[in-house]
Amino acid sequence: MSSNKYTVLGHAIEKGKGAQLNLDIAKLHTRTKIEVPVIVQRGKKDGPTLLITGGIHGNEINGVEIVRQLVSKKYNKPACGMVICIPVVNIFGFLNQSRQFPDGRDLNRVFPGSLRGSLASRFAFHLVKDIAPIIDCCIDYHTGGDSRFNAPQIRIDKNDQDGLALAKIFGAEFIVKSAGREKSFRETLHQLNKLVLLYEGGKSLHIDSEITDTGIVGALRVMHHLGMRDFSEELAELTTKQIIPKLVNASKWLRAKHSGMFHPLVKVGQKVEKGTEMGSISGPFGYFERKIKASDTGYIICINESPIVNQGDAIFHIAHDID
Repeated sequence: MSSNKYTVLGHAIEKGKGAQLNLDIAKLHTRTKIEVPVIVQRGKKDGPTLLITGGIHGNEINGVEIVRQLVSKKYNKPACGMVICIPVVNIFGFLNQSRQFPDGRDLNRVFPGSLRGSLASRFAFHLVKDIAPIIDCCIDYHTGGDSRFNAPQIRIDKNDQDGLALAKIFGAEFIVKSAGREKSFRETLHQLNKLVLLYEGGKSLHIDSEITDTGIVGALRVMHHLGMRDFSEELAELTTKQIIPKLVNASKWLRAKHSGMFHPLVKVGQKVEKGTEMGSISGPFGYFERKIKASDTGYIICINESPIVNQGDAIFHIAHDID
């Protein structure tokens, strides 16, 4: 990125300047235009281009909150390079507090999209065509689905050494090695040789201050490491404890053996030994209760916080192979 002007969505962004642009892809059935704000800030010096996204799933509000704060506090203004923020990628789902697009599809399962496909597929196509080619790396913020509360974690491909190094810089409590999901935004960017950190934390339709703070500090660390801006003072002020990320090589879900009212006794991030009592499932009438015990020693990286569970529901995600 060495030219004085750089084009984003057809607009020239000069060094030291910024702009709020819009991805104008489709309209609602009422013919109302839906525009997705794209906030661009370019430094006065050359450097990498970082894309920061939230709300690919419209009900994952905590990711939106993280990107919102990065913009509100002007952390998205680099000295070198360029930062592109899209706080709410799935504006349709955000309006409806829904995970999906209006066509019922999961946006994160239709990449790289198609110009003649479904509404979600067409939007994915334009995001990949118009934004992806100009970036070097991306931080994509997510939460757990429904009532599943995730510990702060970065997900990377198992053999992505560059991603692993950057994930350690980010500094979330856990780094989870997981295969890229087919047709996801992360997998599509990998195929385009872009560095991607997928942050998971919290749950849908919920904002948690610890999850938010971890996501913000992680972004500042990445920008600082990439030489985009000196955040030494901010990081000293915001960092309350030193975290050495735990690398998760393998994990598995513990599922409910019974239906009923769910009472967890442990917390996200906690280490448990095999056989530890983790909670119970009870009937609503007082005569049925079953304890839940850990099947392996490991760390709890997700808890289903729904008060009612059905037999077979995923209730605890335990990381049992840790480096």
